[in-house]
Amino acid sequence: MELSNPIAVWLVLGLLLMLAEMIIPGGIVILLGAACVVVASALAIGIIDGVVQSLTLWFIASMVLLLGFRHVTQRLVGGDSHIDNTDEEMDLYNHVAIVKQAIGPGQQTGRISCLGSEWIALGDGSEIKAGTKVRIICRDNIAFVVEPIIDTV
Repeated sequence: MELSNPIAVWLVLGLLLMLAEMIIPGGIVILLGAACVVVASALAIGIIDGVVQSLTLWFIASMVLLLGFRHVTQRLVGGDSHIDNTDEEMDLYNHVAIVKQAIGPGQQTGRISCLGSEWIALGDGSEIKAGTKVRIICRDNIAFVVEPIIDTV
């Protein structure tokens, strides 16, 4: 194959992009490769001639194919889409934490260890000593509101 032959270059580039879809799934690369094949076909028929016309046709063909057939390739390729709970406060509700710095009395903040890091915490107005296990009730701005866990033995 001769690199000076633009038809062969566009055809090989298109086939390589189409094969790359197996490595980079998503349904986009195969359409870009198909646009290269369209350019190679237009060059072979003689509709276009030259680099500028080839690149312009590739750009237009890519946009048309992407806008027209993206939903088809997405359905064939699939993908990993799932919906998770995005309410972070519900995930934190009833979570157990350890008091690192005493909380209270009153509105005095302290620190708790939770989820692998330390957070600012507010109590119920009473003093909660360091080392006490607490339960997260809710979040007030950037601080967690906690209550001590009462062990019933």
